[in-house]
Amino acid sequence: MLTGRNGSGKSTLLRVVAGLLRPEKGTVIFHDGESREGRRPGEVSHYLGHRNAMKNELTVVENLDFWRSFLGNAGLSVEDAADAVGLSEITHLPFAYLSAGQQRRIAFAKLLVAHRPVWILDEPTAALDASADRLFAGLIEAHLAQGGIVLAATHQPLGLRNVQELKMTGFAGVDQGVWG
Repeated sequence: MLTGRNGSGKSTLLRVVAGLLRPEKGTVIFHDGESREGRRPGEVSHYLGHRNAMKNELTVVENLDFWRSFLGNAGLSVEDAADAVGLSEITHLPFAYLSAGQQRRIAFAKLLVAHRPVWILDEPTAALDASADRLFAGLIEAHLAQGGIVLAATHQPLGLRNVQELKMTGFAGVDQGVWG
């Protein structure tokens, strides 16, 4: 878990690890034992940032079907993923009709419809109520129990056991060192 004040570099580090930003030096490669050369971030990771990456005019089912098709069908069905986040009864609605908390929960469902071993999460519990926080913690625990990895930036505890914390105190720059 990455923690630190606003502007300390948490989101930037997550975007670099996710392959969304180019690092100043070096490359990001995941070694999983299956590929001798390693894999690029997009092949093995999900990134869930501040935005939910869903189209407002599409229904929940249409959005999740898109991500399942785009990222590969190795995951839960759309129906099972929506059920896992407790929202199976509203999948017919346009995404824009959902509350902010419901939208965030559907964004979590996106992680479930296409398997990736690494979840990179930036403020994952934003807009969630206490019961959704617990639900999300359960999803993370299940992912970890199946051998997954989670790298999350947050200002709030996620309700997880055995968490390793990296406190971000600011970025010194490439020539001066690394994140503290």
